[in-house]
Amino acid sequence: MEQQEEPLGGLSRHDHAEELASPPLSPCEEKSAMMRRSENYLPVPGEEKSLDRDFDDGKGTNESIPMKTLYAGDGSLLHPHLGPHFSDGRRRVDYVLAYSVQKPSSIRRRSSRFAEGNFFRQLRRSLSMRSSRAPLQPKEDPELAAKEQRADYHEDDKRFRREEFEENLRATGLELEKDEGTKIPGVGFLKIHAPWNVLCREAEFMKLKMPTRKDYNVKQGSNVVEKIRLFIHKVTTPLHPDVDTNQPENVKFLSHPFSREKQHLFNLSDRDKFFDTKTRSSIVYEVLKRTRCTREKYAMGITSLLANGVYTSAYPLHDGDIEGANAEPNDRKLLYEEWASYSVFYKYQPIGLIRKYFGEKVGLYFAWLGVYTQMLIPAAIVGVIVFLYGCATVDDNIPSMEICDPRHNITMCPLCDRACSYWKLVTACGTARASHLFDNPATVFFSIFMALWAVLFMEHWKRRQMRLNYAWDLTGFGEEEEDHNRAEYELRVMQKTMKQDQSAPKEEKVKLTCTDRLPAYLTTVVMMGFMVTVTFVIVFGVILYRISIKAALHISSYPTARSNIRATVKGTAAVINLIIIIILDEIYAAIARWLTTLEVPKTDKSFEERLIFKTFILKFVNAFTPIVYLAFFRGRLVGRPGNYLYVVGSYRMEECAHAGCLMELCIQLCITMLGKQLIQNNLFEIGIPKLKKLLAKRKSELEEEELSKTLQRHEKDHFLCPFAGINSEYMEMIIQFGMVTLFVASFPLAPLFALLNNIIEIRLDAKKFVMELRRPIAAKAKDIGIWYNLLRGLSKVAVIVNAFVIAFTSDFIPRLVYQYTYSPDGTLHGFVNHTLSYFNVSDFEPMTDPLEPMHLGHEVIICRYKDYREPPWSSTPYELSKEFWAILAVRLGFVIVFQNVVMLMSDFVDWLIPDIPKDISLQIHKEKILMVELFMKEEQGKRIAARDHHSPDNFNSPSSAPDSHPYPPQPRSRPVNHARAGW
Repeated sequence: MEQQEEPLGGLSRHDHAEELASPPLSPCEEKSAMMRRSENYLPVPGEEKSLDRDFDDGKGTNESIPMKTLYAGDGSLLHPHLGPHFSDGRRRVDYVLAYSVQKPSSIRRRSSRFAEGNFFRQLRRSLSMRSSRAPLQPKEDPELAAKEQRADYHEDDKRFRREEFEENLRATGLELEKDEGTKIPGVGFLKIHAPWNVLCREAEFMKLKMPTRKDYNVKQGSNVVEKIRLFIHKVTTPLHPDVDTNQPENVKFLSHPFSREKQHLFNLSDRDKFFDTKTRSSIVYEVLKRTRCTREKYAMGITSLLANGVYTSAYPLHDGDIEGANAEPNDRKLLYEEWASYSVFYKYQPIGLIRKYFGEKVGLYFAWLGVYTQMLIPAAIVGVIVFLYGCATVDDNIPSMEICDPRHNITMCPLCDRACSYWKLVTACGTARASHLFDNPATVFFSIFMALWAVLFMEHWKRRQMRLNYAWDLTGFGEEEEDHNRAEYELRVMQKTMKQDQSAPKEEKVKLTCTDRLPAYLTTVVMMGFMVTVTFVIVFGVILYRISIKAALHISSYPTARSNIRATVKGTAAVINLIIIIILDEIYAAIARWLTTLEVPKTDKSFEERLIFKTFILKFVNAFTPIVYLAFFRGRLVGRPGNYLYVVGSYRMEECAHAGCLMELCIQLCITMLGKQLIQNNLFEIGIPKLKKLLAKRKSELEEEELSKTLQRHEKDHFLCPFAGINSEYMEMIIQFGMVTLFVASFPLAPLFALLNNIIEIRLDAKKFVMELRRPIAAKAKDIGIWYNLLRGLSKVAVIVNAFVIAFTSDFIPRLVYQYTYSPDGTLHGFVNHTLSYFNVSDFEPMTDPLEPMHLGHEVIICRYKDYREPPWSSTPYELSKEFWAILAVRLGFVIVFQNVVMLMSDFVDWLIPDIPKDISLQIHKEKILMVELFMKEEQGKRIAARDHHSPDNFNSPSSAPDSHPYPPQPRSRPVNHARAGW
């Protein structure tokens, strides 16, 4: 018992228990186990041991503290201030790789209860492994994996791969430390630290721009626009986040790609802060992607190792805790207080801090979302004004007054065959009054306004993006930046190489051609067409539902059902469409990823763009097909009484209400937009994660709190959800942008609902990024990429769509034509009667006339229906009248004029506003001049130093004058020969 209580050779109690309970080992396993027994931690490579003197305390030692000295007897940390560091408390953990540790049978039984309590965590980890950026590689044979002996061998094979990969990492200069005695059963961690020389080498290789010693004052623009911008900035000072910045706003340091030969140009007084945590983790990730494991037949990088389960996860660490007694000030805590809290919803976002912590790609997304939300404020105000105008003028609207007047005893034709009877036009009074709220003369103005708003939004974002590029030193970041090949692409190239004839010329570089991808492209085209067809079929199914449920309610014996037929049919159909849209969105996202994987794109950027395009097409068709049907097709494929259009046998195509389909379009758009925001965005992002946490909670709150205190940073981050990218966030906003712009003529309150949603969405996403997700890899990006092209395309299409909505869906053009052509007094009096045609009920086809021909005690001879056709007593009964053709010509003319005028105005605004602000272009030019002066001064200093070195006085003086160089020489962290060996 005493032997079990005393750790042996620096092993923890947990490791020693595993050693005693483990079965006999194979020679390879025994060798690996002996290596673990003889080491407390992984050694630092010999040539790198003297590289991090700046982390030492003056004793000049890099020896690590043994793991057993980090914990007290109760398992709590002796040095909680160490944070994300190695066991020596000096070297920062820049990256963490997690892997499975095979447990002996006794340990498995002992920890089974804990594992059952963390089922959802295990499920999350397995999903994170599957959703890694690398595609899944071929799995092991399932029959072999089912056998226990082969399963053990499979785990050993993974361990051998890890050992080779880790040895290759050490060869690159990275320092490693393993931690398998954690409080998380079955999980081991590999902590990675990048020493100074590796950071310098990789920063030079990656051409990272770093700030130099040279700074200059940024002069503000002197034109009127810049003065207005500065005035607004001062007025809105209370809205800015309380983020302390040491650097003054009007001072900027020159940036230059890092070079080890020009280290004297950079401020290296504090090496620990020169490369921030974001940059350090991105550098390590580049090394991980570039390092290969060649034990198998093909090379495997970190992405392939993740996909094969050799490592279960890989992530950088958060800076520290947010809440609790041990939560020291850090960027993560500051982001939580000034960004991720709902109490600061009225403040601007700290974009600079977001970029510093998460990287440029995430920073650009939240900057774009902030600009979009700000631009929604004027659109929402104008939309509310248009809606209030409709409310104020509803009692003065002559057509709705005529419909609601009971003195106009107009009998309408049945809305369906047999089951429906004749009805009075006065019963559509409520629908007519409601339609005026959205179908009034202000709608045309609002459509033009929103088209120009979209252009102004795009221009404003381009200027804002250019300012961010200048502030973040991205002006020289181009498309020539290296993008690594994906693991599956390399695997396919390897397979193609093996299949090629040995006599083929070896010097030709093998790559995948269009012929190789032809089956995948054909599959993509067929599947995309099939999915779009499925969407059309489902929408058609909802149409049949509306037709059948309307007939069923008409023959219902319940008076309540018969009195609310229109509201019941519209509401239930819209909700069904919403549910189908939400379900198909998830299915289409998975199908788009599968199709993109089949195409084997070469790089991650190509993979992302293809995935985004496929997902956008499918989700756009899914969300807007029901809306497009209501706007442009419903009520136009009906026919006329006595000659209706039937589908699927006896289903008669549905008609619009007398006031038009604009009201139903508004209901569908409102329910779809609000439903997607409340259910898909908020419920899925808030409710489901909280429900999972509630179900996964098996321990008492006290035990959970004690466990969280003793866990280290890399263990806490392991329980967070993996970062899955920001494409889903962009997709939500792009679909919302389509809802706001495409059919805004039918729903002027759409910008208001989008604004309210985005205010919550920003803080919701912020809380998710700061608290619930692992820290993402800091990815550089100069712009928002393909999303800008999608936004620009939607803004162009919105002009055409709104022109057709006004011309063909609303009654704006018929009212205009009647008022100025057919009205006897130049008003809309008599407009309703002018839009109704006559039908003789004796001309009904057999078995289509109503079962109850008597209406209100008298027999109906003539009924009315909404259309422009000749009366039955005409020489050409029921043919389209000349009024129809006149209105159609005006509608088409309006579409052409509206489209060209709005497009011309949009292009004029685009031309008027330059993409690059004038002050930014001047500052960029100034930076180039200052950089040239800096290098000229450096060259001059080198010449002076060389001249002094060869001068006769130099032989008498031990060193050159300190003023012979513009900057004093910086001490090197290692000898020159060591630096060359590391390179």
